[in-house]
Amino acid sequence: MDRVTWWAVLSSACAPLVLIGGSTTAAAMQGAAYNPVRQTISVLASDGDTGYWALSTTLIALGLCHMTTACGLRAAAPAGRLALGAGGVAAIVLVLFPAPKSGGSFAHGSVVAVGFSLLALWPVLACARAPGAPLGTNTPWGLRTVPSLTASALMVAGAAWFLVELQLRGAAGIAERVLTAGQALWPVVVVVSCLFTPRRA
Repeated sequence: MDRVTWWAVLSSACAPLVLIGGSTTAAAMQGAAYNPVRQTISVLASDGDTGYWALSTTLIALGLCHMTTACGLRAAAPAGRLALGAGGVAAIVLVLFPAPKSGGSFAHGSVVAVGFSLLALWPVLACARAPGAPLGTNTPWGLRTVPSLTASALMVAGAAWFLVELQLRGAAGIAERVLTAGQALWPVVVVVSCLFTPRRA
């Protein structure tokens, strides 16, 4: 467990559950007025809407999960841990800038862009060997170059798909859910690979 703490294992596992459970609950509270295919998750946190508190609580919990995982994921390079933790902070800050019902918001969009970017970059930044790592250790699969680059590339592609759907007023809700689910699941992959990769090649 020297590669990852037990509480980081717990927080990484909780992140996707919190995201899916919280957004589903907020959507159910909103009822038929909400279209999960076309509307983004952020709409559920619009000030005054029924699902505001449910999704706001979800974003705070998700952010705390990412920050906790970043602190306990010792096998990852510091830059990657910093990016993951900062992505968690962005999720929490997003609560302060809810999406307006009437349309776009520069502040909201900026925080979303920063958060998505940090969570897309952290796999690549985390794959470098941490300073002081003992020689002869076998790098966990989730921190190797090819899987990390692939994960980041897929997240960037997901973000591009989301932007296209947003402009076309198409399936932006689906695109965003695929992207956020992937970003919430990758820390789990990395943590599990740390647990099950032998210490020596």
